[in-house]
Amino acid sequence: DKIIINGEEIFYRKFIYLMMNKPEGVVSATYDNRDETVVDLLEIDHQVFEPFPVGRLDKDTVGLLLLTNDGELNHRLISPKWKVDKVYYAKIDKKVTDEDVAKFKAGITLDGGYLCKEAKLEILNATDEGSEVMVTIQEGKFHQVKKMFLSVGKKVTALKRQTMGPLRLDPQLPLGAYRSLTREELQLLLPYFFIEKQQTSKALPSNLKREEERK
Repeated sequence: DKIIINGEEIFYRKFIYLMMNKPEGVVSATYDNRDETVVDLLEIDHQVFEPFPVGRLDKDTVGLLLLTNDGELNHRLISPKWKVDKVYYAKIDKKVTDEDVAKFKAGITLDGGYLCKEAKLEILNATDEGSEVMVTIQEGKFHQVKKMFLSVGKKVTALKRQTMGPLRLDPQLPLGAYRSLTREELQLLLPYFFIEKQQTSKALPSNLKREEERK
């Protein structure tokens, strides 16, 4: 049955899935009594679904951030058990070396004794004045990428998340802007919507179908 209010058809959605290009200076939280949050950047029509950020980006980190009210999807994307790659572009204040690459692969020990899981460090360019790198991790500890570089005597001067699992930041999405995930992007996330025995299904969940019909 259709729901018509004031002559307009209303589409029911239980969950929403939003991609944001997070800007600097905004915190990855639903509420903060001091700083603007990523939820504050959303239109009221999306805020009413009470979405939350999937994982955290530091206040000064920019790039890909998924917001949803789907708790199960959130858990699967941030749980180390699911081994979801998070890829970051970073600028470093010093020359990054092959020795650093080997240390990241072996697992960096942070100040305090925490041993990070294996990480991939790719050097894009490196000089004595600084470096540009890509870092791939499967964890999301507080300030993790920054702390990993501090452990090898270097400092991150800029950090941008490019991908999270199969999702890649839309290069056409301006800083601070967001949009709903496309059907193709939702399709990429299918393995994270279903329990293991259902992962062979290629059909979108019914709530995702409804969201697609709304577009």
